[in-house]
Amino acid sequence: MQTTVDDAEIAKFEAMAAEWWDTEGKFKPLHMLNPCRLDYITRQIAAEFGRDLTTAEPFKGLRLLDIGCGGGLLCEPMARLGATVVGADAAPRNIPVAQIHAEQSGLTIDYRHTTAEAMAEAGAQFDVVLNMEVVEHVADPLAYLTACRQLLRSGGLHICSTINRNPKSFAMAIVGAEYVMRWLPKGTHEFAKFITPAELFSLLEQAGLDPVDKKGFQFNPITWSWRISDRDLTVNYVTAALKP
Repeated sequence: MQTTVDDAEIAKFEAMAAEWWDTEGKFKPLHMLNPCRLDYITRQIAAEFGRDLTTAEPFKGLRLLDIGCGGGLLCEPMARLGATVVGADAAPRNIPVAQIHAEQSGLTIDYRHTTAEAMAEAGAQFDVVLNMEVVEHVADPLAYLTACRQLLRSGGLHICSTINRNPKSFAMAIVGAEYVMRWLPKGTHEFAKFITPAELFSLLEQAGLDPVDKKGFQFNPITWSWRISDRDLTVNYVTAALKP
């Protein structure tokens, strides 16, 4: 079976697995970004499936996959919102970390050590596929996105975030996060694997998806917080696409 897993990339995240839920550890940038990511994700799902976010479990009845789930930072809030959640990750050490934390939180989440390709080949189907900060770590982005499309039911929603490729993203995501702030181990990101929004839209279309939205995640160093931006996609950004 074809796989887009990059063993060197998996090894990087394996080494950090135990720190997923440490808000001051190596995943601090992700914990800081998470509220912003969740805001975008929940609004997109609510709009696409006609759900009311003011209700107790607005995503009840929706089957959701978080591919590259890590320690479950997105799976847990999605489960609390009522979705039936599967979290998949190619790094085996991430799965027990995610499982234990979900149990401690009283949540039922189906965590699996597997790949998008393996799940697609097995015929798994979802209403929503979350694909957050993963595409810049795979060996073949087009093959990977094609597998994500195969995992969606017709009319399903694919949400994908990644990092733009330009001097500012190099300065912020690599020099700033890895060398200056030391939030991430050196070598976590490879600049050559960063993808511009135009490139990602093209890849999504080639994979058989219909891109419908893109937004930036903009960091404010003064307030030390993130916000969603309609205009600034220069570093971190997110896209929404539909399976026709």
